[in-house]
Amino acid sequence: MTASAAHTSLTADDLARVDAHLAPTDRLLETAYPGDDGSRQPIHTVYVPGHTYDPSLAARWGADAAAAVAEAGGTAALCAQLGLGDGLIEQIAPLVDAKLASEPIEDLRIDFEDGFGDRGDAAEDAAAVAAAENVATALSTGRATPFVGIRFKCFEAATRHRGLATLDRFVTTLAQAGPLPDGLILTLPKVTTVDQVTAMVEVCEKLEGVLGLDAGRLRFEVQMETPQLILAADGTVPIAQLLHRAQGRITSLHYGTYDYSAALQIAAEYQSMEHPAADYAKQVMQVAVAETGVRLSDGSTNIIPVGEPADVLSAWRLHARLVRRSLERGFYQGWDLHAAQLPTRFIATYAFYRQGFAAAASRLNNYVRHADSGIMDEPATARALARFVARGLQCGAVTSTEIQDAVGITTRELTQLAHPKLSLEENA
Repeated sequence: MTASAAHTSLTADDLARVDAHLAPTDRLLETAYPGDDGSRQPIHTVYVPGHTYDPSLAARWGADAAAAVAEAGGTAALCAQLGLGDGLIEQIAPLVDAKLASEPIEDLRIDFEDGFGDRGDAAEDAAAVAAAENVATALSTGRATPFVGIRFKCFEAATRHRGLATLDRFVTTLAQAGPLPDGLILTLPKVTTVDQVTAMVEVCEKLEGVLGLDAGRLRFEVQMETPQLILAADGTVPIAQLLHRAQGRITSLHYGTYDYSAALQIAAEYQSMEHPAADYAKQVMQVAVAETGVRLSDGSTNIIPVGEPADVLSAWRLHARLVRRSLERGFYQGWDLHAAQLPTRFIATYAFYRQGFAAAASRLNNYVRHADSGIMDEPATARALARFVARGLQCGAVTSTEIQDAVGITTRELTQLAHPKLSLEENA
């Protein structure tokens, strides 16, 4: 029999040998690169000093942000000053006003590191317990932010025990008050080595065992603030390694604008989220987290919208531009340090999704209908389009009705397009 008549040349044994050879690769892809889980990612993290937090803080920030906008002529006027057109202003201004009234802070980090400083052990112990009690009160009274947690002092020798004491008191007090919030996130700052991350894993395991928590319940984010995470002494890239040494506990990597810039001896005047050195570090982070399910957050700007009207507007324009810049580069989260930054966070974010929605929805509609069009999108591009629309839905920039009307699919079908790995697991 000729080869053409046989149709195939590889036997079942041949295929089995290939499977055996690639079994380690299959396990690696399944365990180390599971993809994004499709859950909500906050669009920002707000940092407040640990001793200033109470259950009414989010509402106060929303009121302060609304007052700052009102003083400048209202949200529509601010949108116009930021360069938005009339049609877009009509869509976005009501969304921003509603957001400031209902959910001004998505992710709150109660800061016991740089924002708290060294106030003595007794003061920090008391503040850590008070913060946990206040979070518990906020949860029980419906005033909690969707995501909340603390940033404790780093694992360098000088602050390690102090940071662990604060972490212990906060988590223990919160766990004793009732179930931990679903959106609890712990922040490990100024990481320099993979060993600091594996030590954090051990601490989480110990706390879970003592407090009777489910294994893996405590998760944390890593702040990328040191050049040693980008390039180690041995020439390796620790930021990539630590993701795979944390047993799935790392939720995100956060870029620290000012610590990282200072470590590179960049002059204070030029320290910025858009410095070329910052872009390089964030690109390394972006490659490291690809398909791992770990999220990214950009850093902050320390130019605050306060003072004279001209200074306020200048700071708002800068902040809005930086937020937009981060979004365009695939960083869907950033830091906010002042209530007056909230309006431009929401305006810039909503504008990003609403301006791109019509084109993305049209291309998705053509893709799902297999329609002929001027763009031949591949499955990978369709996933990117679906993820863009899904993020717009999650942050409130677009509605499920708009998606149904423009794309012709349900939000469940959108999720299946955006996260096919997740869909396969659900259907397994």
